[in-house]
Amino acid sequence: MKLDKVIKYTGTMELVSGLAIKGTSNDLNIGGVDSEVIKNPITKMPYIPGSSLKGKMRSLMEHAHADKIESRDGSPCRCGKKECIICTVFGAHMNPHAASAPTRIIVRDCNLTEESRNLIQNLPLTSGSFLEQKAENIINRENGTAGSPRFIERIPSGLSFDVEIILQIFNGDDEDKLKKTVNEALNRLQDESYLGGSGSRGYGQVRFTGKWSDEDAAV
Repeated sequence: MKLDKVIKYTGTMELVSGLAIKGTSNDLNIGGVDSEVIKNPITKMPYIPGSSLKGKMRSLMEHAHADKIESRDGSPCRCGKKECIICTVFGAHMNPHAASAPTRIIVRDCNLTEESRNLIQNLPLTSGSFLEQKAENIINRENGTAGSPRFIERIPSGLSFDVEIILQIFNGDDEDKLKKTVNEALNRLQDESYLGGSGSRGYGQVRFTGKWSDEDAAV
């Protein structure tokens, strides 16, 4: 297959509510948070993995177009057929010999915008961190008392991240259909769903701001 065009989408994702995408920690901090957000190990700044954004976009599209994909057990579509827009754009799940290959979309890791980094640097921090520690617990419905308290680390609302998505157009592709799929996935994420965990409890609402561009890049 001949690569005809590379379309580069750039934009900004603003957090409307706190975001929690779990990372890993080897430290046991008494009295600390029970679940930390993922951070760059060098800068200690949070970021949004491209795999998280891409996976959410794919999941939303599979639910919206469930009648058009071959996934009966709840796993991602792996049919790999050329006519399957999900497999074409996002890749055929665990199917290295798919006819739909190669995967058309590349989603970069999302780092804090320069504006957000400057905002953080100018904060009069008293706790040593700009990240939010949200307390949660389970309420006993019989006596109204709280139990099983836990502290969840979140990236606070108001911060924003740079987003970059690459869409590869190969010979014979329906360019308009591929672009429409990417746009629909982003719109569904913003208008109907959430990113990260605990969305049913208000986490992870995002808004895409600024002017999105889809400039053609050199091949």
